Amino acid sequence: MIGSLGAAALASLAAGAAPASAQTQTNGFVPKRHPQDQWMGELQGDHRVFIDTSNAGGGANAVRYGNNILDSHIGAYDGSEEDMAIIVCYRHTSTPFAFNDAMWAKYADGFALFTQERDENGVAPTKNRLYSSILALGERGVSYAICNKATTTLSGLIARNSNSTAEEIHAELIANAIPGAHFVAAGVLAATRSQEYGFSLLYSAS
Repeated sequence: MIGSLGAAALASLAAGAAPASAQTQTNGFVPKRHPQDQWMGELQGDHRVFIDTSNAGGGANAVRYGNNILDSHIGAYDGSEEDMAIIVCYRHTSTPFAFNDAMWAKYADGFALFTQERDENGVAPTKNRLYSSILALGERGVSYAICNKATTTLSGLIARNSNSTAEEIHAELIANAIPGAHFVAAGVLAATRSQEYGFSLLYSAS
């Protein structure tokens, strides 16, 4: 049963549940650059924010935080959306929110193992309740990072009760992710690397 496998698999992600941090540039320290992180440095904006999420509640609040940051900057600072470079990261058990309704309908039980969201009858959601809001925030210039480590774990869980391989499911999830999103090796790593590119870290809790 996928439920009996879920605890062990999620335990492998437990170390990534807490907010991440990184060393700042002090005492002449200059971080080494890597091609995988180059996209962060290419984002345009006078202010940089990385919003980190690791659970379902935090995933929902991240959308609110992104909109609040943009609205407040525009209203109180006479600014514009173009002034802000914002990255929202879906990792750990918030990762399923990075995928569209087709994936939620197809892999509802597997996604529910991560998000822990079911109705009063124990039925797993078959739609991504955040997806339209995520897309709308993206239209305001916000970028997204998706944890590949969590996506790989999720694919393996689903594959145990599927006729498809973990590799096939992984490829399917990537093809049905937030348009333009960047898959990062691990969300916690992306959170730390973002600070090396001058992003402030905001952890979105549930």
